[in-house]
Amino acid sequence: MTTRTDAPTRREQILKEAARLFAERGFHGVGVDEIGAAVGISGPGLYRHFAGKDAMLAELLVGISGRLLDGGRRRVAEADGVPEQVLSSLIDGHIDFALDDRPLITLHDRELDRLRDSDRKLVRQLQRQYVELWVDVVRTLHPDAAEGQVRAAVHAVFGLLNSTPHLGSYGNGLPGRAAMEVLLRKLAHGAFASLSA
Repeated sequence: MTTRTDAPTRREQILKEAARLFAERGFHGVGVDEIGAAVGISGPGLYRHFAGKDAMLAELLVGISGRLLDGGRRRVAEADGVPEQVLSSLIDGHIDFALDDRPLITLHDRELDRLRDSDRKLVRQLQRQYVELWVDVVRTLHPDAAEGQVRAAVHAVFGLLNSTPHLGSYGNGLPGRAAMEVLLRKLAHGAFASLSA
């Protein structure tokens, strides 16, 4: 979802590797030494960037929730109020997230309960706002659908798109990234179209 083209900062490198390792082996299955080694610094060197693993986990999960919301708001603004364009843009943005940030989806599924209460509440608050962006657009496109149906459809599409980490790696009979993007786009639009059927 980012448009930056410069090299990632050391902090970003640490977060990316922490997300990957936490997703592969679980939060408690990874030590700071392993995260440090993955980015070429000592484990204790990580403490120059983060207070500890808990701080990394919080930044990862709060961070992605905030980026999804900010990206969604940007996409709504850029679509000039044309509901079909807004929905297509929201779907495309979430597909990019689902395909490019798969470790964060796994991390959220497995480790959200490890966050401090305040961080977990912030993640949920950001997620609710993100859902409401989608619900507003889908209700505009499908005014005859009950709000509960629309909300259920939005959550079902998130479930569909966020299932990508469970598919395994590309190849092995699975379509590549570009083909998966096309498939997910068709499925998401089809799910929302069913509200008018």
